[in-house]
Amino acid sequence: MASHIVGYPRMGPKRELKFALESFWDGKSTAEDLQKVSADLRANIWKQMSEAGTKYIPSNTFAHYDQVLDTTAMLGAVPPRYGYTSGEIGLDVYFSMARGNASVPAMEMTKWFDTNYHYIVPELGPDVKFSYASHKAVNEYKEAKALGVDTVPVLVGPVSYLLLSKAAKGVEKSFDLLSLLPKILPVYKEVITELKAAGATWIQLDEPVLVMDLEGHKLQAFTGAYAELESTLSGLNVLVETYFADIPAEAYKTLTSLKGVTAFGFDLVRGTKTLDLVKAGFPEGKYLFAGVVDGRNIWANDFAASLSTLEALEGVVGKDKLVVSTSCSLLHTAVDLVNETKLDDEIKSWLAFAAQKIVEVNALAKALAGQKDEALFSANAAALASRRSSPRVTNEGVQKAAAALKGSDHRRATNVSARLDAQQKKLNLPILPTTTIGSFPQTVELRRVRREYKAKKVSEEDYVKAMKEEIKKVVDLQEELDIDVLVHGEPERNDMVEYFGEQLSGFAFTANGWVQSYGSRCVKPPVIYGDVSRPKAMTVFWSAMAQSMTSRPMKGMLTGPVTILNWSFVRNDQPRHETCYQIALAIKDEVEDLEKGGINVIQIDEAALREGLPLRKSEHAFYLDWAVHSFRITNCGVQDTTQIHTHMCYSHFNDIIHSIIDMDADVITIENSRSDEKLLSVFREGVKYGAGIGPGVYDIHSPRIPSSEEIADRVNKMLAVLEQNILWVNPDCGLKTRKYTEVKPALKNMVDAAKLIRSQLASAK
Repeated sequence: MASHIVGYPRMGPKRELKFALESFWDGKSTAEDLQKVSADLRANIWKQMSEAGTKYIPSNTFAHYDQVLDTTAMLGAVPPRYGYTSGEIGLDVYFSMARGNASVPAMEMTKWFDTNYHYIVPELGPDVKFSYASHKAVNEYKEAKALGVDTVPVLVGPVSYLLLSKAAKGVEKSFDLLSLLPKILPVYKEVITELKAAGATWIQLDEPVLVMDLEGHKLQAFTGAYAELESTLSGLNVLVETYFADIPAEAYKTLTSLKGVTAFGFDLVRGTKTLDLVKAGFPEGKYLFAGVVDGRNIWANDFAASLSTLEALEGVVGKDKLVVSTSCSLLHTAVDLVNETKLDDEIKSWLAFAAQKIVEVNALAKALAGQKDEALFSANAAALASRRSSPRVTNEGVQKAAAALKGSDHRRATNVSARLDAQQKKLNLPILPTTTIGSFPQTVELRRVRREYKAKKVSEEDYVKAMKEEIKKVVDLQEELDIDVLVHGEPERNDMVEYFGEQLSGFAFTANGWVQSYGSRCVKPPVIYGDVSRPKAMTVFWSAMAQSMTSRPMKGMLTGPVTILNWSFVRNDQPRHETCYQIALAIKDEVEDLEKGGINVIQIDEAALREGLPLRKSEHAFYLDWAVHSFRITNCGVQDTTQIHTHMCYSHFNDIIHSIIDMDADVITIENSRSDEKLLSVFREGVKYGAGIGPGVYDIHSPRIPSSEEIADRVNKMLAVLEQNILWVNPDCGLKTRKYTEVKPALKNMVDAAKLIRSQLASAK
C-alpha cells in the first residue's frame, strides 16, 4: 500500500508557529523557545502521518518563513546588504532577508504561482557566490529519523528555483538566470550526498515551473541539470513533483525522460488533461505519484471517482508503481477540522482539512491494495449525496437569475466620458479631486467594541452608538483636512471579504480555518458552499448615516465579486465563473440600494482580480472575460450621474490593462506607490485611457510620512502622461493598519500638494 503527502501546513492547528514567531520577533522569547515550538510541530506532523499509515512522509517542508527562502539559505545566496560572509546561516540573517531590519530593507515577496501564498524572491546575478550554508534539510531528516520516522526530504528543484528568482538590483534585466545552473548544482550535490549518508532512500525535488508555458531552452535546462546530477542521485529513488495545473505535452516528454529520476508526481485535480498524457505513454518501470486528493480546497474527496481514476492508472503503470498522493502541498488548505466547534454537522460532513486529507489518501491507498474500509467509503458516499441534494446548496431563484445573464454583456447605457460629465455636474469637484481608499485606522478601543458586540456583551444600541461616534470623528477629520470625496472609515468591518460573506447566504465561516499567506501572516477564507444571495441590505445603513453628516459626496464601499471569490474556498460542484456571477448579482442589489439611499459615489474593490489569472496563457482570455463581466454586472443598472469607482492593487497591471479598461469603471484607484514607473509606462506607451484614474501618491504600508513636495512631485510625474481632468489624488490603499499620528499629517500633505498643483495649473492658464 503506497501513499504520499506532498507537504503539510507549518502554522499548527491553532497557529502555534505564528505566535512563537511574533513573540521571538518582539524580543519576548528566545531562539531556543522558537526552535522548541517548531520541533514539537514537526514531530506531531510526522507522527500523525506515520500513524495514518503514510508510506512516503515528507520532511523539510516545514519553514520558519518560506521554502524558497530556505533554499536561498541552503545555497548561501544572501544579498550583500545583509552583511553575511560565511558559515551556517542563522535566524538573524534569515529573518533579515524575510523582513528587513533597522538598516536594510527586506527582499521582495511575490505570489507563489496562482495561490494566496507568497514566497521571498531570490536576488541573483553573475557575481553571487554560492556555498552550502544551511544544513536544514539534512538536520530535519535526522530529527525525524531519531523519532523513528523515515522521511522523504523535499527540496525546491534547481531549475524551478532559478526560474522563480529575479535579477538583483544593478544586474542587467536581460541576465539569464539559468546560466547559474553550473554554480548551484555543486551545492545540490553536497546536500544530496549528505542526505544519502544520513540514510535517506527517497528524495523529492519540487519542479512546479514545469506546468507553466516554457520555451524550449528552459525545458533543455531540466534535461541538462538532471543529467549533471545523475551520478550523485544514483542509489536514491528520486521523485520530481509538479503541481497546480496540467503539464504541457512537451514538458511531460522532457520530465519523463530526465536522467536519474525514478518517480513523477502530478496534480490530477487541477491537471485533468495530464491523465491523457499518462494513458498515452508512461516510462516503463517508473513510479507515478497520483495527486487525486485536492491540496488547495477544503472539500471531502469523492472516493468513488478517485478510485476509478486510480484503477485506470494502475492499468497503465502497474500495481506496484502507483502511489496515491495529494495534488500539491497541503500548505494551501486549513489544518484540522477537529478544531471546528461552530460549524454544523451537515456542512462539516462535506469538508476535509489537511489532517483529514492524510486519512483520505491512506484510505484510497488501502482500497487500491484490496483492503477497502467499507464503512468509511459508504460514509463518504452519503456525505457527497447529502451535499448534492441539500436545499441549503441550491436556490432555484438564484440559479434562474444567473442563467438569465447569458444574453447580455451588461454595459452601462452611455460611454464613460458622457457619464463623467453628468457626474461632474452633480458632484461639482475641483480638478485633481482628493479621496482615500476606504478604511481609517482601527484603534484598540474600536476592535474591543466590535469583539464585545460579537460576543453579545454589548447591546446593539450601544454598538451602533459607538460606531456612529467613530464615523462622525472620521467625517469631521476629512472635512477639516478638506478632502473632496469622503469615506465613512469602515469601523464596523473586520475584513473586506468576511464582512460581506457573513451577510450573504451560501457562505460558512470557520473558527480555525487559517491558511498561511506569508511569514506569520494567516488568512481565514470563508467557505462558499451554496448558491449565493443577499437576504437584505448590507452597508446602506452605515453609508446613509455617514452621508447625513456631510454635504460632501460620501463613497459607498463594497468588495467586488471576483475578489470575494478569489479570497474564499469556493464550491467545486459548479464552474467558478457561475459562482462569481451569483456573487455579482448579490452585489448588484447592494449597489442599487446604495444609489436609492442617496449615495452618488460607490467604490467596488477588485483587489484580487489579477490574482485569479490562470497559470497558462491559453486560459487567460476566458478568465478575464468572465471576471470583468462579473464586475460590470454589479453596476450596469445605475444612473449616469452615479460614479462607480474601483480599487486595485498594482500587480503586473500592464499585461491586463485592456481588461481593466473593459471593466468600464468611472474612476479607478491603484496601489502603485512602489512601482510608479512601471505603471505609468503603460500610458506613456500610448494606451488611451479616458476614465478617472488615481495612482496612489504615497505608500501606506510604511509608517513614513511623505512631505507635500514629494507628493506634488509624484503628481507632476503623473500629469506628464495623464490628462489633468481625469487624475485623482489618493493614498495607495486603505489606512486601517496605520496610526492616526501617521495618517493625519500624511493626508494633510496630500491635500496641500493637490491644492498647490491646482493653483499652478490655474495660473498657467
